[in-house]
Amino acid sequence: MRRVRSTDLAIFLAIATHRSFRKAAVELGVTASALSHALRAIEERLEVRLVNRTTRGVALTEAGERLFDRIRPAFLDIDAALDDLDTFRGQPYGKLRINAARAATRLVLLPIVSRFLKAYPSVEVEIVIDDALVDMVSSGFDAGIRFGESIAADTIAVPIGPRHRFAVVGAPGYFDGRNKPVTPHDLKDHACIRYRFAGGAFYRWEFERGGVELEIDVQGPLTLGDQDIIFDAAVQGSGLGYLFEDQVRTAIDDGRLVRVLEDWCPFYPGFFLYYPSRRQLPTALRAFIDFVKADREQTQP
Repeated sequence: MRRVRSTDLAIFLAIATHRSFRKAAVELGVTASALSHALRAIEERLEVRLVNRTTRGVALTEAGERLFDRIRPAFLDIDAALDDLDTFRGQPYGKLRINAARAATRLVLLPIVSRFLKAYPSVEVEIVIDDALVDMVSSGFDAGIRFGESIAADTIAVPIGPRHRFAVVGAPGYFDGRNKPVTPHDLKDHACIRYRFAGGAFYRWEFERGGVELEIDVQGPLTLGDQDIIFDAAVQGSGLGYLFEDQVRTAIDDGRLVRVLEDWCPFYPGFFLYYPSRRQLPTALRAFIDFVKADREQTQP
């Protein structure tokens, strides 16, 4: 078996992390074809197949999985050691990759990141918008933004941004000839715009009043997987939408939407920034965490 270099392991690690030659090539700044040839050469030197290439993507062999599990912690320690050098630069430096749902990005994350980049111009931030839950570590992310109940138990979470609550809304014309719902149970008589998660499950609308909590599996002729499109559909009179209050406030104020069941919509803690538990965090991530905490203290009433 011929010698395998650390650069070879870095190539394999990028492919194994992304499970994609194209995405790994973007990270490494080469072509996907060059990366494929490089991996083939590595496998020949090791005399073992690490990756199975299929029409649907990339899958690790048993040997590939074992190598990935063994070398990833070592590379993370190397990254952490290099990040420690940031203390000698006088300010955080490097790239921060964050995975966030679309609504979280628009309502909370992007405004904070914009202010953060002004304070720390040596940091680069990449936001990957994905409404599906992902394995943050294996997908190569430093942190994620989700609603509290969606966070994995083995991560550390800190609140980001203000509290939020939902609003049930419909276009004025939608209510022509219909009685407005007074309690969540009245939704059975309405056309509700359903939201389906990327994993396939439907979202159950949540309500609470006077200590009574309800989850309603609403019904309706239209199902969508994007909250911005649900907003558009509600404005166009397709049915009732269940959206973040901040998404619909302007449309309510200008008369495009009418709100119902407001007294059944409580405030929730909101979104959380979550990240893996590590002894040493990259300095860019540590700076962002501290920035998020300070921002929340300044903006919370």
